[in-house]
Amino acid sequence: MADKPAAERSIDEALVRALLIEQARAVVPEAGTATLTHAEDGWDCSVWRLGDRWAVRLPRRELAAPLVRHEQAVLGDIAARIEATGVGIPAPVLAGRPGHGYPWSWSVVPWFEGSTGLSVPLRERRGWARRLADALGALHMPAPDDHPVNPVRGVPLRQRADAVAVRFESLRGRADPDALSRAHAAWRAALEVEPWRRGPVWVHGDLHPGNLVVAGGELVAIIDFGDVTGGDPAYDLAVAWLAFDAPGRRAFITATGSRYDGATWVRARGWAAATAAILLDQSDDNPDYARLGSDALQELLN
Repeated sequence: MADKPAAERSIDEALVRALLIEQARAVVPEAGTATLTHAEDGWDCSVWRLGDRWAVRLPRRELAAPLVRHEQAVLGDIAARIEATGVGIPAPVLAGRPGHGYPWSWSVVPWFEGSTGLSVPLRERRGWARRLADALGALHMPAPDDHPVNPVRGVPLRQRADAVAVRFESLRGRADPDALSRAHAAWRAALEVEPWRRGPVWVHGDLHPGNLVVAGGELVAIIDFGDVTGGDPAYDLAVAWLAFDAPGRRAFITATGSRYDGATWVRARGWAAATAAILLDQSDDNPDYARLGSDALQELLN
């Protein structure tokens, strides 16, 4: 199954530069002159590097447009808490408006020097454990009543039971049967434990190594908060199986202290199983994410 949907709007250097010159120079004086290079096209956004300090983040399709607005609305309030742990986040310095034929909101955000966590072997990620645990402790604070609502992230697991069952069924005959069976058992166990009963906390909503920036063995930043919402922190804690091997996972869980109870970790393991199944089912054209799904499936055996 194809991974990345097609872009619905053409985004080129001329368009990005025109938007920057028109709207960004009061905040980023070098917007009209700094080097502008295409960094990547993700599932939702096209990202352009502006000079050494900034990135420009523009939705590629209409469904992603609200996600950028969510980042613009909430990351300013969240940023200081997380940055106090030594981890950066891309809080927008400019909330751009539609213009020059481009129909959606867009942002200028900090650029974080480093590489994606996907490029780092599992055993070399262990050094990220404490800093990531601290950053999530700072993130997982009560969310206000008007938090962005995401229908699939941070929700009670039973709301996703039918969709996840379809994923597991689709993988039969295409994935390691023992690992798949154990992962499915982890998902079913998560459905049976106590759900999150406290009020919603801030949830990143798409936390995996592809959204971690690392350099020199250290966690530098957590990026791509487009799915940010309020809900059950177990959704984010699935990163214990998505990012780490067994020693790294133990270090990460230990570093969270007593913030999360046993039922939350069972739900987190269930979400990791569901995410692994989704990645394996829809990443045929993205080897990095297919490997992430396969690795996570194996980690669920530990």
